[in-house]
Formats: sequence, structure tokens, C-alpha cells
Amino acid sequence: MNILTLNKISTVGTKEFGSGYNVSDSCEAPDAVMVRSASMHEMEMPESLLAIARAGAGVNNIPVAACAEKGIVVFNTPGANANAVKELAVASLMLASRDIVGGIEWARTLTGDDVAKQVEKGKSNFAGHEISGKTLGVVGLGAIGVNVANAAYALGMKVLGYDPYISLKSAWNLSSHIAKAATLDEIYEKCDIICLHVPLTDETKKFINADSISKMKDGVIVINLSRADLVDDADMKNALESGKAAKYITDFPNADTIKMKNCISIPHLGASTEESEDNCAYMAAHELIDYLENGNIVNSVNFPNVEMPKASAVRICVFHHNVPAVLSKISSVISSQNINIANMINKSKGDFAYTMIDCDENITDETVSLLNNIEGVIRIRVIK
Repeated sequence: MNILTLNKISTVGTKEFGSGYNVSDSCEAPDAVMVRSASMHEMEMPESLLAIARAGAGVNNIPVAACAEKGIVVFNTPGANANAVKELAVASLMLASRDIVGGIEWARTLTGDDVAKQVEKGKSNFAGHEISGKTLGVVGLGAIGVNVANAAYALGMKVLGYDPYISLKSAWNLSSHIAKAATLDEIYEKCDIICLHVPLTDETKKFINADSISKMKDGVIVINLSRADLVDDADMKNALESGKAAKYITDFPNADTIKMKNCISIPHLGASTEESEDNCAYMAAHELIDYLENGNIVNSVNFPNVEMPKASAVRICVFHHNVPAVLSKISSVISSQNINIANMINKSKGDFAYTMIDCDENITDETVSLLNNIEGVIRIRVIK
């Protein structure tokens, strides 16, 4: 099978593909794509393409909905870069609370033989405050948010977390010392520092704006290591200039943020560690291998997660719309071909569903054609 890499992918991941795979940055008929930041929105998806694995968490660079309509599974690697982003968040707490950046830039301007004396005379201009005892609001308690909340508590902060969609796994990993906010307004009203760890959706786009900022404490610090468009830049600029916000740290510099007063623009370093890139590549590779060889889907953003031990030599994978009667029609076609179903599993996610069927008999082209003709079916794969 052909694996197309659209970015430089860590060899820790690519070496996981065995001899039956060709991993290359150029192939005409890829079965799967591994990508980091390259945009795929203008890319024409070949008929051969079965899956895309994003070596990272965000999938804004991938046309997820269009892929679902073609039966192309889009994977991401949640949690693989969590530690890297957590460490940058901890660094951001320090950078925002202590004027370290301003102090370093000032120190570079000093000249002469009495630099030490100049430092002692001018250092008070860069005094800050300690984070211990301050209240941190963590918006979004996924893998990264939980790690940040726990680390901040260990550093002596009071931590208030907000996530109406928190998973059971995240809840188990979250320290019992982290208080839970019932609403975003509670975060705004009580927190000295607010750290964002949510995906970009229609609901979260620019949710940090003039209205939400007005509800925050005077002198609030906002840290955004998730997505640029979570924050309205114009409204944040006004808040920084008025003093309503003391500092804004963003991992997504643009023409506006690099010139903002009291804004520290980090050049998108959140997951830029060797360990993070290795972890993401390794997880992405194994997601693709398990799907391509067994049909199992784990960590998909556009289809349900479905896993089933193989019970026979032939497996049919059916991508279809989540509508009534499709399952019964699939079963009818298979039984009409005198094929025995050894095992079957079906799950749905929003408008889409995925069914895996293990069969005792071989599957003919006629059977595949009949399955493809069922209304609502998007794509059929047969794995032998």
C-alpha cells in the first residue's frame, strides 16, 4: 500500500510500516496520507484514498466533512502532544506573570563596563508577580487541559476547570483538587489567568471577545495555545491597551498580534518538540496500519470508533449514512448471496455510520456491487 506524506513525518512513525508499504512524499495513487500542517482543502482526493492521519490533534487543515462523504476516514492523535503543550503552557504562565521577555529585550540594549550596575538600577521596571496562590481558569479539559490543570495545582495555584463535554477518561485523570466551574462566566469572574484548550468550532470561534473580556477580572491574563481564531484580535488589542487585560500570550502570531502592546507571540511551538513529533507520528502510523489491514477505526474525527477481533478470513467494511433500514438491507444482500455472517458490529457518529462484517465465504464482485447499490451506502471495502 502507498502512504503519502505531505509533511516531514518522524521516522519513529514511518518505520512502523512494514515491507508491504511504500512510504513516500510523492505517489500517484495513495491509499493513505500522513499530514501535519499542510492544507488539504484544495487537494483533489484520489479514488484510491482510504484514510488520512493527522499527526496532531487539530484537523482544520483537512476537509473532514467532504472526506466523510467519500468514505475517507480522518484520524487524529489526541494526547500525543499533550505533554509538550502542557510544558509550554507552564512556561507561558511564567512569561505572562513575570516580564521576562521585556527584561531580556532591555538587557540586550545595555552597553559599557557597568552593565551589572545598570541591571540593578533598571530591573524594577520588569517586576512581576508569582503564580502561586493565583487562580487559573482552564477552559477545556481534554488531554492537554487536564495536564495543565494538574501541573498548575502542583505549582501552588488554585485551579478552576470548565468543560461541559468532559470525557470519563479526562475526569479520572483530573486531580480531585481542581474545582469545576458550572459556566464560562464563572471562569471569567473568578480567574486571574485564563488558559484556553478547546477545539475551534462554530461555537468557540472568537468566543474570547469584547463581551467575554468585559466579564473578566481587571488585569486578567489570557493564554491561547489552541487555535488563533478562539480570540478576537481586535477586541483583545483594545483590552490590552486599556489595561483590562494585562497580558495575552498566543501561539499563533499574525500581523496584528506581533505589534500588540503586552502580547507575547510564540511562533507556534506548542507541539514542536522531538518527543511530541515522535509520539504523534507513531500513533498516526498505527491508526493507519490497524485500519488498512483490519478495518478497525480508532481516533477518527468523522466516523465512529469501531473495533472488532477478526473472526474469519474475509471482512466487509461498509460506510453509510446513519439512516433507517440500511443495516437490514446489508444483511439481506449478504444472505441472498448465501454468505454466512460470522460476526458483525455497527456504530454511528452524527450523520455517518460504519459497519464491519466478518464472513465465512469469499466475497464476489457481484456482492460488492449489490452492497454499493443500497441507498445510503457510501463505500465498500473488502479485506482478505
